[in-house]
Amino acid sequence: MERTARTVKTPGPDHPITVEPTGARVVVRAGGEVIADTARALTLREADYPAVQYIPLDDVDANVLRPTGTATYCPYKGDASYYTLTGPGGDVTDAVWTYRQPYDAVGLIAGHVAFYPQHVEIEVG
Repeated sequence: MERTARTVKTPGPDHPITVEPTGARVVVRAGGEVIADTARALTLREADYPAVQYIPLDDVDANVLRPTGTATYCPYKGDASYYTLTGPGGDVTDAVWTYRQPYDAVGLIAGHVAFYPQHVEIEVG
């Protein structure tokens, strides 16, 4: 089976991406329960998209994450894999994502996860 070559893009003026320490405590809640709490979050800003908090996986309650088979590709960041979020309100499939081996331009997000904000409450500060 032949694999199609993937386009790899480098962030630049036409599509800027920055990754910086958030510099504040980040708490993530699902159904009112704290599922992540960290002072080590990273803020990823990409082009015109809303900023995303990337939380160290070690600072997330491992009991609320279950890997799924879903995978997507971003030419700027690499291959993403997903988790189902299990919580008091039930399961939400693919509510959390990670780049296990991100491209060098965003390499700092390795070992971190991000949450879709429509499924959780994310408090920064």
